[in-house]
Amino acid sequence: MAQKVNIIGAGIAGLSAGCYLQMNGYDTEIFELHTVPGGLCTSWKRKDYTFDGCIHWLVGSSPHDNFYSLWNELIDMEKIEFVEYDEFFRVENTDGNCIRIFTDVDKLETELLEKAPEDKKVITDFTNAIRKFTKLSMPVHKAEETYNLFDGVKQMKTFLPYLGALKKWGGMSSQEYADLCKNKLLKKTFELMFIPEMSVLFLIFTLAWMHKKSAGYPIGGSLKFARLIEKTYLDLGGKINYGSKVTKILTEHDSAQGIQLEDGTTCNSDLVISAADGHYTIFEMLGGKYINDTIKNYYNNYETFPSYVQVSLGISRMFEDVPHSSYILLKEPILIDSDSKFDYCSVRVFNFDPTLAPVGKTVLTSMFTTTNFTYWNDLRINDKEKYLSEKERIGREVIEILDKKFGSIKENIEVVDVSTPATVKRYTNNWKGSFEGWILTPQVGFRQMKKTLPGLNNFYMIGQWVDPGGGLPTAIKSGRDVAQIICKKDSKKFTVK
Repeated sequence: MAQKVNIIGAGIAGLSAGCYLQMNGYDTEIFELHTVPGGLCTSWKRKDYTFDGCIHWLVGSSPHDNFYSLWNELIDMEKIEFVEYDEFFRVENTDGNCIRIFTDVDKLETELLEKAPEDKKVITDFTNAIRKFTKLSMPVHKAEETYNLFDGVKQMKTFLPYLGALKKWGGMSSQEYADLCKNKLLKKTFELMFIPEMSVLFLIFTLAWMHKKSAGYPIGGSLKFARLIEKTYLDLGGKINYGSKVTKILTEHDSAQGIQLEDGTTCNSDLVISAADGHYTIFEMLGGKYINDTIKNYYNNYETFPSYVQVSLGISRMFEDVPHSSYILLKEPILIDSDSKFDYCSVRVFNFDPTLAPVGKTVLTSMFTTTNFTYWNDLRINDKEKYLSEKERIGREVIEILDKKFGSIKENIEVVDVSTPATVKRYTNNWKGSFEGWILTPQVGFRQMKKTLPGLNNFYMIGQWVDPGGGLPTAIKSGRDVAQIICKKDSKKFTVK
């Protein structure tokens, strides 16, 4: 009889683990608190519009990238239409000057040198690093936990030519690199490339993937992408229970025995895998019983990705001459909450994805990061009227900014939707409303956490809380890796079919 595995969470990591375990003869069942798959990889409908909350780019969109072969094990990648950006984004100041971040490294270098010649060394060091890492083929097909001596030597040989660059760029944050710039607009551009606390190595990897045309956007967006993996899982015989929040992981004699749902239902199993929020898993579902000083250090000292407020607009017009992604620097800052004031407004224009809006119409979104999760969560619980009024205020202010910038916004708005950190918490249960897990800071690096907890048998954790940096490639690899680990423990050959 096949071993029964309960999986908590139907995000990309949980779905991936389920797929690979089903392929290898295990009987899996997923329990998901939301009503749809994907977790943080999600989109939502408002009238005739679909608003996307996740994928900006997907690493592995090219057949020449190793991640492509992983995705292709779960879905037919040839059936997905990808948009490979020529321009990643641009930053425009109040004087109308802009810096464009091209995905082609030669065009990028020319643009940056033209706009900020005083920062030639900063620029050429950065672009040369991108060129260097375009040659690196990431080893992704085997879990490090299953490595033998030959695998270790092979990995060392792969990374040996890059060790110096990895140390240099991995040891510096994006903010620290931005601070080297003399040109104010270039400095701001580096700050806005992603999270300033992130290692600058992440930016280099991202632009290297984009240069190789292997970081495109899948037409249809995030939920459609998650649905493809859900279909594979169900076709393999897996079962998903939606609207089923797990509140407790059942243990006996320090061994996971199953799970308990919010309504009191218990479901026994031979193994339990949590692809859910790490803090909730360790300190609530397991009551903080299986921890050590290392785990305490993670949750006390490591930086998490922030949460966010997203303003999404359904507009009854197109924006043919507007870049798909830009940061508009403002003369007067926009206040999101008491801890979050912005001198810029980001905007994504989804002209490139006609599936998200009716013909002749499009979607615009603006996202503002915030670490003030407690404020938003408490406000929604304790003062719903003010919570709604604050969402409306932010929506109005963003509309005003975009109307001044692009024109013909106000009179063409058909839908306005504002999500907050409280929204993220409600639908994903992610700690602090974080949109991923641990930030890939210079202090954290690419260090993987263990997928097991001290003193607990028959239990594994996967996803963004054990693999810093987050993102969808990390999620599929995390799910695939745990299936390999389980197969090795059971002396079974891991197969993909």
